[in-house]
Amino acid sequence: MAIRNAFYAQSGGVTAVINASACGVIETARKHPDRIGKVFAGRNGIIGALREELIDTSLESEEAIRALIHTPGGAFGSCRYKLKNISENQREYERLIEVFRAHDIGYFFYNGGGDSQDTAYKVSQIADKMGYPITCIGVPKTVDNDLPFTDCCPGFGSVAKYIATSTLEAGLDIKSMCESSTKVFILEVMGRHAGWIAASAGLASKSEAEPPHIILFPEIPFRREAFLERVDFCVKNYGYCVIVASEGAQHEDGRFLADTGNKDAFGHTQLGGVAPTLANMVKQALGYKYHWAVADYLQRAARHIASATDVEQAYAVGKAAVEMALSGKQAVMPIIVRDQARPYRWHIGEAPLSDVANQEKKMPIHYIRDDGFGITQDCRDYLEPLIAGESFPPFEDGLPKVARLQNELTEKKLKTEFTL
Repeated sequence: MAIRNAFYAQSGGVTAVINASACGVIETARKHPDRIGKVFAGRNGIIGALREELIDTSLESEEAIRALIHTPGGAFGSCRYKLKNISENQREYERLIEVFRAHDIGYFFYNGGGDSQDTAYKVSQIADKMGYPITCIGVPKTVDNDLPFTDCCPGFGSVAKYIATSTLEAGLDIKSMCESSTKVFILEVMGRHAGWIAASAGLASKSEAEPPHIILFPEIPFRREAFLERVDFCVKNYGYCVIVASEGAQHEDGRFLADTGNKDAFGHTQLGGVAPTLANMVKQALGYKYHWAVADYLQRAARHIASATDVEQAYAVGKAAVEMALSGKQAVMPIIVRDQARPYRWHIGEAPLSDVANQEKKMPIHYIRDDGFGITQDCRDYLEPLIAGESFPPFEDGLPKVARLQNELTEKKLKTEFTL
């Protein structure tokens, strides 16, 4: 068979282990020089393909590519740019095919969440329509853990480990000072429509008296009076109250507690500020001294405390994506299939991109406690294996050692430029 090049791109919010997937793709491709020539990476995701800004990863050493496993962020740059429906703007898709044709790209690996899998699926459709042979494989990634079919999403286990650890450590801090200082602490975490990240904080607790005392999930409508009653109960009985709130916490009518009124590049409501909103509510109603924090980018960049399970799975889906492409699979995404919980065993399966695209997996209701403020044993059993194991990066001069790539662009071949 003819040797053709591959294109890999990172999309959406990055994670502590997305580069491990990149490493899996590139290292596996390099093992098949008879099938795959160069692996080009899009500079800033799919935007790099549209602008014909292709990073030539063949110029990177084996050591540099291997270092991606312990490097957070997006090594080649990511983006929040969603291609429109083909019927609305076919030109974007035609441009992608033009770039792929110019650089003899026969494999397309798109590393991202639901919107990204939608893009990979649409590219496979337009390529078929235009008669251009290209294999499109999605590579799962999202800290929100909301992709369907897969048992978990690479990127989530490490965020879960960070949030559970932060809740444990901050809880001890608040407990030690609550007699004469702060009595209520609120940690805001990511999670627009699914409360997986917030739920992971529950792993820090071994009894009802230990934090987090309250978890707010997007799946459970916020009840102001019940919330304040629970806060007051915890302060009076335990001396303090630790709350972990998903950014997507919402009222019964669907309005987000932290709706800014703005939209992001994907058309999603921009969120931020649920922690201060709750803090002010507590202060006005109960008068307790409070502190709040937003985990924000720290939770998804914390490679120093990544889950070993997560790192292994992130690499595995990148490796599997290449193997699926070489075996003739088209428009599919490798998924993680749980064989058993204790001891945790899993294997790689697959799901069609047409079913994965733009779908969200919310928490099962039996994972949430009856009062809506905590997790059940079933949820704990699901989560614990995903944060298991340590995969510390190497350190240099007291700081984590990260990959430092050249990221040199290959020469453009098209005469026309593309404006976003």
